Amino acid sequence: MKPEFKEIDKEFVGELSFPDQDVLYTEKKKIQRQIELERAMSLGNLEQVKVKIFFEDFSNKFFINTTIWAVTDESVLIKKGLVIPIKRIYNVQ
Repeated sequence: MKPEFKEIDKEFVGELSFPDQDVLYTEKKKIQRQIELERAMSLGNLEQVKVKIFFEDFSNKFFINTTIWAVTDESVLIKKGLVIPIKRIYNVQ
């Protein structure tokens, strides 16, 4: 776990607001993030494996331990219809 990230319950994600800027700056890191998300989605759908998603809202860095149900072009869908914009995700473990 990265020390600057605070764990929250996934239910809290629906109360957060996200800016439009990407938290990653290099194309290499963005590609790696996409690979991690696709792999995590496969693990979640096939084997119900939970992952840690490290992300940031307007001012705080969080992580949640959850199953990724779907990955779209712009968002990650987790349980209860909650969504995290891909641009706000640092990585998935």
